[in-house]
Amino acid sequence: MAWFRRKRSGSGGDARRGDDGAEAATESAPVGDAPDPRTPWPEQPVPDDPHAAAAEFWSTWAELLPHLSAALGEGDTERAENLLVEPVAAVHPGLQFSVDRGSRAIYALVVSSREDPELRPYTDAWREAAPPEDAIWEFHDSVPPVPDPAGVAVNFAGQRFDLGAVRVVAQVDDDAGLVDVAVHHPLLCEVDHFSRTTMTFLPLDVTLGERLAAQRLRRVETAVAEPDNAITLTEFRGLVRELAGLPADDGVRDDPAAGGAADDDTAGGHGGDASR
Repeated sequence: MAWFRRKRSGSGGDARRGDDGAEAATESAPVGDAPDPRTPWPEQPVPDDPHAAAAEFWSTWAELLPHLSAALGEGDTERAENLLVEPVAAVHPGLQFSVDRGSRAIYALVVSSREDPELRPYTDAWREAAPPEDAIWEFHDSVPPVPDPAGVAVNFAGQRFDLGAVRVVAQVDDDAGLVDVAVHHPLLCEVDHFSRTTMTFLPLDVTLGERLAAQRLRRVETAVAEPDNAITLTEFRGLVRELAGLPADDGVRDDPAAGGAADDDTAGGHGGDASR
C-alpha cells in the first residue's frame, strides 16, 4: 500500500536583494525568519478518549463527504487523501489510512493500527462509530486481503512482482494455532535486502489481510531458491483460514474483517500516514 506523509508547512519564502545589498522579502514571502530545518516536528497530542475522537472524525467526515466525492469523481485521489490526513491524525497520530477500491462499495476507507495494541482501541472505536456502509463507501479497521492475490502485480524496486508467481512453504503448529512460512518469488534474488524483506511480507498481507496475518503467522523467512512442496498464495490462504476456523476463499470478499479489493496493477490504493 502506498502511504504518504503530509507535507510540513512552515514560514519562509523567496527573497531578493535590494539596491543597498540587503535582503528584502518578496510580496509572496511572509514576514519573519524562515524556520530552522533542523527543528524537530512537534509531537501531536494523543486523545485521551478514543470514542470521543472517533465521534469527532465521523462528524468531520460528514462535512468532507461532498468534497471527497468531488475529488474522487474527478480522479484526483491525492486531493481526497489530503482532506483526510488531519482528521485521521486527530483520532491518533500513529494511524495509517488508505482510500482503495471497495469490494462491497465503490470506495473503501481503511484506517489501520498496523496491529499495534496501543492503537487498536482507537481503530476499534473508529469502526464502531462508523456510519452504515452504502453503495459508495465501505469501512475497514485493518488492511483487508484482496479477493485474488494471483491477479495482483506489484511494481517495486525496479521490478514487476507478479504475485501469481509467489510460492510458499508452510509449517503448521496445530497446538499453537500458528504457521511458520517461507516465501519464494523468482525475482527475490535480484533485489537488495530491504526490497527482499518487503516483498517477503507484502504477499502475505495481501493474501491474508493485516489482522489474520498478525494473528496466525509466527516465523516468516525468505526462500531465494524455490523450495520443495511449495503451494500458491491462494492455497496458503485456505490453509490459514481453515486453521483459524474461517471459511476458505468463499468468505474473503464479504468478510467484514477482511474483504477489500486491491488494484490489479498494485498491492493497493493510495493512502496516508497520520503520523509525521
